[in-house]
Amino acid sequence: MTNLRSRLASWGLASLTPMALVLSVACLPAQAAVVGNAAAAKTKVAMCIGCHNIVGYQASFPEIHKVPMIAGQNAKYIATALAAYQKGDRKHPTMKGIASSLTEQDMADIAAYYEALGQNAAGSTKKATPATPPAVASLLTKGNCASCHGADLNKPIDASYPKLAGQHADYLLVALKSYQSTKSSLIGRSNAIMAGQVTAFTPNELKLLANHIASLPGDVKTVPQPKFKR
Repeated sequence: MTNLRSRLASWGLASLTPMALVLSVACLPAQAAVVGNAAAAKTKVAMCIGCHNIVGYQASFPEIHKVPMIAGQNAKYIATALAAYQKGDRKHPTMKGIASSLTEQDMADIAAYYEALGQNAAGSTKKATPATPPAVASLLTKGNCASCHGADLNKPIDASYPKLAGQHADYLLVALKSYQSTKSSLIGRSNAIMAGQVTAFTPNELKLLANHIASLPGDVKTVPQPKFKR
């Protein structure tokens, strides 16, 4: 309360009546969002490059799967995911440990770094878009995937949602299943929308969906560790 009074005094609002105070505070400018600095992240990604900058690198928890490709991913999504690991909305011992040591600025910087890394890396020839089997098309409709992740699953309607197209199939499957594990203290992701979606699918349907999404052309990639210059 003392801190609040001090802040109100600094804004010249301490003497206002309660109603006037409410109206005045409502008109105050919103706190500026943290802006990521990709260059600043070069000294902050040491704990990231050992997994996410090695082509084909596999994790063994909660099962063996390739770590996600995050170069070229939306910066806002990466920062949101790191914050979720820090808060515990996403449960993963390693990621929790890493995220817990990061400030909001660190997360924004790392996110900006990986978004730019994918955009600046030497481009590889994009895969042609494969035909969508009828069975998979029905699953995409059933899950209403395009409503958030875009028609091609590569241009989300909001940057806080991930690009999915081209991501590793085994990682996608692990991620989808994690929304079914909200009660575990070690694994799982808290997201009411995704939790509601995955319950409508059988394990085999989730696997079909993950394999198809992985076959789509997308922006995410793994960029080998660059040599940083100090």
